[in-house]
Amino acid sequence: MNEKKHSEAFVRLVDEAKTRVKEISPEDVLSMLNRKEPFHFLDVREDHEWNEGHASGAIHLGRGIIERDIEQVVPDKTDLLVLYCGGGFRSAMAADNVQKMGYNNVLSMAGGIRLWREKGLPEDSKVLPP
Repeated sequence: MNEKKHSEAFVRLVDEAKTRVKEISPEDVLSMLNRKEPFHFLDVREDHEWNEGHASGAIHLGRGIIERDIEQVVPDKTDLLVLYCGGGFRSAMAADNVQKMGYNNVLSMAGGIRLWREKGLPEDSKVLPP
């Protein structure tokens, strides 16, 4: 997988968002899933990224639509949300935005799907029709 070089302005924006967003490790997320704790595990990556594979137990609510659709998917703003993306940048920005919308129990998964995969944690692949 090729590593994308981010612009300085984008990195500053992410760093600013991360000052307001709590992070959680992939191992802690997996522990919560295994204990069947109640939370919403949201993959905020693009559709094609989701289709290539995603963390087991996640649902897809892409970064481009999360602010528009989150209140329909998760109407209770006190529910725990754990967001992830490719490397933790987009999920931090999305988490920051949903917090601004009134959600008060939001975490961003540190390292995103990249770290999840490096740790060998369970992943599902979406089977596309032929």
